[in-house]
Amino acid sequence: MGLRQRDGYWHYRFVVRGQEHSGNTGLEAIARNRKSAERIAAARHKEIRAQEILEHATSKKLDFATAAGLFIRFCEDVKYRGKASTFRSIKTSFSSLVHFFGDHPVAAVDAGAIDLYKQWRLAEHAVAQVTLRHNLHALSLFFQHGVKQHWCTENWVRKVDIPSDREAVRNNVLSEEQEEKYFVVARKYVDKMGLANLYDVGRLMINQGLRPEEITNGAKSWVDLDQKLYKVGAGKTPAARRTVYLTEESCKILAGRMKLPGEWLFPSQRYPHRHLIKVNKPHDLAVQKSGVSFVLYDLRHTFATRMSAQGTDPLTLASILGHANLRTIQRYVHPQSATQKLAQERYEAAMNRRKFRVV
Repeated sequence: MGLRQRDGYWHYRFVVRGQEHSGNTGLEAIARNRKSAERIAAARHKEIRAQEILEHATSKKLDFATAAGLFIRFCEDVKYRGKASTFRSIKTSFSSLVHFFGDHPVAAVDAGAIDLYKQWRLAEHAVAQVTLRHNLHALSLFFQHGVKQHWCTENWVRKVDIPSDREAVRNNVLSEEQEEKYFVVARKYVDKMGLANLYDVGRLMINQGLRPEEITNGAKSWVDLDQKLYKVGAGKTPAARRTVYLTEESCKILAGRMKLPGEWLFPSQRYPHRHLIKVNKPHDLAVQKSGVSFVLYDLRHTFATRMSAQGTDPLTLASILGHANLRTIQRYVHPQSATQKLAQERYEAAMNRRKFRVV
């Protein structure tokens, strides 16, 4: 996009999809008007680009990849602004969606095409039901937005079967043997700064029940080693912003982190002055090397299940995990049969100690 002087005025000229557009900004061609002229030109370019996209869409030629890019930008700038974790989840889902639908016109993606996508995800990638559910939820949001933008006529996700909440619940709880195998390998993955980010994040999760982002986003100001406290200073709900009591191992890990330069406990290696975002890549490698298959979030499930097995009441556990209600606990706690048997035996013993006995 460029400016040029013509007849004493600033004129703009740029090309959109091979077609040249030019016009008069109406501003006198002097130096002090140049910035204003550039803003006018940029606004005109944006207007023409938006009109071209709309015409492309309404003519049913808008391809899925292009529309997905526009939708993701909308989610980041408008719909989920300030909700980074939700936005990242949607963006992650669209990696496979764009790969599958690619240059297909949005208008051609119907219930049949979505069923084929489901087959592809399950057969080719062997994804869990919870992952497929998230993918389809993201696609449903895309179609809702697409209807408003005249990219399509209806939300086709509503016409296909989506895994239920019950089917989507993760219930993978690590055994002590699996835990040991995984962390022996995880300890070996260090970055160029010599930091074992995966190991430390994993140990803090299984010791404290913290969400991954509550660790990687952690600031040094959240830590009080004298009192053995970790004050989660950010979260998606008021309940998530809480204080947890640290184990000795957690204190040792955080004490080492407090010595690092900067304000973050897990500083980003790529972007100075920012915190680490995630440890998914080293986790995937550790899973492959250790032979223990699970998603990182299962460490939080493992913590919750073990706490419950030790007799922690649901209300206290909800507070530790940062849940606003008790219903969510059911998705995290997965009592083992031995634990259930022990609970029944304790109950029976208590009943037998009563004065009143059934003869």
